[in-house]
Amino acid sequence: MPPALHCPVAPPYPADPTAPTPDTLTYSFTLPAALASPALARAATREVLRLHGLTDMLDPALQAVAELSAVACRFAEAPDFYLSLRYRAATLRLIAYDSHPRHTNPRLATECEARRRSALRVLSCVCRACDGDWGFGESREPGGGTRMWATLPRASAATY
Repeated sequence: MPPALHCPVAPPYPADPTAPTPDTLTYSFTLPAALASPALARAATREVLRLHGLTDMLDPALQAVAELSAVACRFAEAPDFYLSLRYRAATLRLIAYDSHPRHTNPRLATECEARRRSALRVLSCVCRACDGDWGFGESREPGGGTRMWATLPRASAATY
């Protein structure tokens, strides 16, 4: 019979001594461009904001994430889209990338931008109410596409 192998017991994994804070909020998700994804994005955002102590921003943040995700799903030509949540300088920054490329034909580009701007009407209202900002433009990602973003300053978003 072979001798028993001794397997050393690893010490317990030390808990992270620093709890999540607003300034450590940095998350990115790749989500399917599907009907269920805006709800999934809202659920993830709700948990992230709760974990980082930003529950006072929940209402406008969840509305903004829902709008960005829904429009990204609507315009995406690939099977997925990318969502980023960051908190810096007392402002929540939300970015969604979808695969819809910029049109080279000026007429088509104008029509497409008008459709996207119309689809983001609620986001515009939320950002205005929170003294934030929003927009969209060509993606800076290697795959191209469109980048949509919103910023929500905490002080005014907390009173939304």
